[in-house]
Amino acid sequence: MLVSEPPRKTSDTHGTTEQQARRRSLAAFLRSRRERITPRDVDLPAGPRRRTPGLRREEVALLSGVSVTWYTWLEQARSITVSRQVLEALARTLLLDGAERRHLFALAGEPYPEQVPADGPGPALQRLVDALDPHPAYLLDADWNLVAWNRAEAALIGDPARFPPERRNLLWLMFTDPALRTLAADWPGQARHLAAQFRSDAERRVGDPGLEALTDELCEASPEFRTWWEAHDVTGFLSNRREFLHPGVGRLTLDYVKLAALDAPGVKLFACMPADAETARKLPELAAYAP
Repeated sequence: MLVSEPPRKTSDTHGTTEQQARRRSLAAFLRSRRERITPRDVDLPAGPRRRTPGLRREEVALLSGVSVTWYTWLEQARSITVSRQVLEALARTLLLDGAERRHLFALAGEPYPEQVPADGPGPALQRLVDALDPHPAYLLDADWNLVAWNRAEAALIGDPARFPPERRNLLWLMFTDPALRTLAADWPGQARHLAAQFRSDAERRVGDPGLEALTDELCEASPEFRTWWEAHDVTGFLSNRREFLHPGVGRLTLDYVKLAALDAPGVKLFACMPADAETARKLPELAAYAP
C-alpha cells in the first residue's frame, strides 16, 4: 500500500540548533542507507549505467509511497514533518535492521514502536527471572501481558498459568480477579495508579487495535476501570512501595523496581524487593504456596 505524504515545510532556518543538527543527521543517514542498496536488492531493474551507487531518490520515493520532492527535501535536511507511517515505509524500502530502525525513529524525533519478538523474551530472561527467587519477579510485554514469572510471583498473586494466555494481562487481572482485590492492602489506590500508568505508557501507541480492544473490554468488565480510565489521569512509573495481605504469610511490604530488556524490545522486568526486615524474613515462606 502506498503512503501519501504531501510536502510540508517551514523556513529552512526554523527550529533550534539541536533540531537542525538532528535533521542533518537524519539526511546523512538516509543517504548512506540509500547508497548501499542496489536495484536488485529491491527487485528493480538496473537500467542504464548509474553515476552514483545505490538507489536513486526517485526509486526510494516510489517504493516508499511518497513524492520525489518530499523525499528530496528530507535528504536536504529541510524542516518538514515526518509521520510514523512514512518512517515505517522508509525502513522497509531501505531494508533497515532493528538497530537501524530504532536510529531512524530517534533522528526523526518519533517514539520507537516497541514490539515483542514473536518467539517471546527468550530463555536468558526467563532464567534471570527465576534466579531472583525468593523475590517475586515477572516480565511484561508492551501490552502489559505477563510473558514470564518466577515461583515467588506465582505464590504471591496466584499462578498466572491458571488463566488462558490472552487473559494473562496485568491490568486485566488487577481489575477482574477477585483474589487480587483482597490481596492488595489498598486495592483502590493501587488499581487507580496502575490505570494511570497504563494510560501514560499507551500514549505512544494511540489507535493500536490491541490496546483499544483491551481497554474497551476492561470498561465493560470493571466499573472502577471505566471511571478511572475516563478521568484521563496519567502518571509515570517510579519505584514504588506496595503492601499485600497474603492469606498464608500475612502482610508483605515490597518495593517495585522496573528495568528494560534491551535485547527484547517492549519487554520490562519488574522485581520486588522487601521493604522491611519482616518482609525479608517472610519471602522464603512464599515457596510453600507456589504451584
